[in-house]
Order: sequence, then C-alpha cells, then structure tokens
Amino acid sequence: MRLDKRLFDLVCALGLSVLLAPLILWVIALILIRDGRPVLYLSERMKTPTEGFNLWKFRTMTVVTQDSGVSGGDKAARITETGAFLRKYRLDELPQLWNILRGDIGFVGPRPPLRRYVELFPEVYAEVLKSRPGITGLATLAFHRTEERLLAQTKTPAETEEVYCRRCVPRKARLDLIYARDHNLCRDFRLMCATVFRGIDLHNRR
Repeated sequence: MRLDKRLFDLVCALGLSVLLAPLILWVIALILIRDGRPVLYLSERMKTPTEGFNLWKFRTMTVVTQDSGVSGGDKAARITETGAFLRKYRLDELPQLWNILRGDIGFVGPRPPLRRYVELFPEVYAEVLKSRPGITGLATLAFHRTEERLLAQTKTPAETEEVYCRRCVPRKARLDLIYARDHNLCRDFRLMCATVFRGIDLHNRR
C-alpha cells in the first residue's frame, strides 16, 4: 500500500472514530437491549491470497453453530429486525474502522473475500488482491444492489453458492481490476462520498 493512501486511511479512520463514537455506542446498546450478546460478528477474510484476518461487524443475524458462505435468501430468516436496520444504512460495518487502524483493510478497495472463494478462484484473486481490500469500492457501488437482488432469490445454501460463484465473483472481479488500473486519492475520496450519498455520478471516469 502506498504511504499516502495509508496516511489518508489512518487520518480518516481516527477522525471518524471520534466523530462517530456516540453512534457506535448507541448501536452497541441497541443490539444488547434488543438482541443480546454477542454484539460483534467476526468473519475470517483475506487481505492477500495467503493472509487472512478477522473482519469486524456488528451482529445482524441470530447465532448458529455453523455458518459458511455468503448471505443469500437461505439466510434471510436469520436477519434480526435490528440487523435489517443496520444493514440498510451499513451501520453494521462501523467496527471495520478498527480493521483500518490495524492495517487489515483501507477505506477503498475490493471487498475482502472469504477464504473459500480465494481457494476456489486462485487466479482471479491473485490479481484482485494485489490491491488492499476496502470497506467500499467501485464494485461495491456498482454491483452491490444487483448482488443483493440475485442472492435474495436463492433458497438453499447450494443455490446461493452457485449464483455467487457464477454471477457475482466474475463481475465484481472485473470492476475491482478496473479500479486497480486507474485509482488515486481523489478517486478514492469520490468513491467514499458516493458510498455515503449515493448521488455522485460515477460514470464520468476517464
């Protein structure tokens, strides 16, 4: 990771941690009161093709003993009322500020994949993970809603896996590689703003 990008991430993460501290505490209290413990959900993700880390999120689902793969329609019944609200406004991702401070991810980059998909598509992720993963990015903004729609229609874990591998992984990878070829701090800041406001035209890229 370039030094300027790392400094940018650190400054923004520290500033937002202070600014959003009341909101973070409110979300913690909300989950504890309405859903109980645990408050956080830790999921192993990959920041390089060989190096994993624990990605932090606020818990949005009921707890089960075994869980794997991406979230699709087969897991919809597990999403709590609180979790649906947090997901709608992406508040479940606030704890990832800690991942940024640790250097696991940045603000902008490809979403960090689960280990199973890196092992299933080693050539794809060997290229995608040359960029440091991020909370948001071009693929997140351009494809996230389509991905949610596609996966929401699945009824079983096997169907979710098939749709994700066939229709989501290749399309997201293409967008991640477009980002990798032509990115800088100005474009990163623009993508961050677009994530918040969803109103910025992203198609005026050169």
